Amino acid sequence: MKRNYLIILILLTVLSCGNSESEEKRLIRFTKLGKAHLNLNLNAYQKQIAFQLDTLFYNLNKQGGFNGSILVGKAGTVLYKKHFGIKDKSNYEALNDSSMFQLASVSKVITATAVLMLYERAQLDLEKEMKDYFSDFPYSGVTIKQLLNHRSGLPNYIYALNEEIGILNYKLNNKEMYDFLVTKRPKAYLKPNIKFNYCNTNYALLALLVEKVSGKPFNEFLKDELFLPLGMKNTKTIKDLELEKDNIAKPYDLKWKPVELDASDYVLGDKSVYSTCFDLFLFSEALYQNKIITPQTQTLAYLPYSKEKKTNNYGLGWRMNDFNDSIKKEVFHNGWWHGYRSAFHRRLKDTLTIVVLSNQLNKAAYHTYKVYQILDQTTGSVLEETEE
Repeated sequence: MKRNYLIILILLTVLSCGNSESEEKRLIRFTKLGKAHLNLNLNAYQKQIAFQLDTLFYNLNKQGGFNGSILVGKAGTVLYKKHFGIKDKSNYEALNDSSMFQLASVSKVITATAVLMLYERAQLDLEKEMKDYFSDFPYSGVTIKQLLNHRSGLPNYIYALNEEIGILNYKLNNKEMYDFLVTKRPKAYLKPNIKFNYCNTNYALLALLVEKVSGKPFNEFLKDELFLPLGMKNTKTIKDLELEKDNIAKPYDLKWKPVELDASDYVLGDKSVYSTCFDLFLFSEALYQNKIITPQTQTLAYLPYSKEKKTNNYGLGWRMNDFNDSIKKEVFHNGWWHGYRSAFHRRLKDTLTIVVLSNQLNKAAYHTYKVYQILDQTTGSVLEETEE
């Protein structure tokens, strides 16, 4: 009897391990390495780069360290684009080219670009105060430029309105967020222009500013002025999404538990744009080709505005590294929000674009330095394009 019980116990253990392994493989769902998954219209040097990138993300995915999409491009050419893992745990559906990720704070880049488009059209003045556009704005001395470069000192609405954001099934919009600031008047963190202080309120207010100046709802302005003209077919704000029908990469924590939305997800400007790696590549290329805003305006966006930050800095909607080095200067933005991590990096000198989007809270999405190591480790300049 004991012997039979022991045999049954061993069988159950083996079956349990087998199911666990199957579950892990289904969650990771990695794609095999191989030329079939790479861009074959590349020269020998580019193919070498692409294979090394494929190896990097293949190994990260196989180890359970990455679930998401990647694109690396330069001067209009996609060097590498691939998807690893699942978009929906409920049916183990794999990620694909049109799977949309919440961009989190990478959305700020798009918001800043919209503001700068209106600045170029002389519809707004970066040096004017928010009070000049919204007379009941309760904080004095805050300019549009300070909203863009995070030097406003304003309180973060996500913390100041914690009670409202916690209301079940509530969808907070930008106007309601603004009205709460007016009525509750949470204390500012700092006086304007004292120092850099990253704050989501800045960009939620900028979305309202775009609406006020353009006469269009913010989501419609982005669609009409950016997404449609640039061919960003898989990019929408949360206002234009059907979350259960559109091809959305569902968000998960590190243990693959679904992450739920809250009221703040419906505030635009600081987040809540959904997109793909390829659409962000189109956006980046349009900037490189000066199709959206002029080189002069882009120069303003890529200037460091916080002198107290010595090793990195913030422009008008862009973080930056090596900002005093004309060769290495990188403008970028990362994002983290409710199960999503995003990285959108551009090295200006060699018109490079790196996009990494993940629907699971793992840090591998931010390992863009490993991509740069692969791009730059080959003898000679990464700018060189060797003929086959």
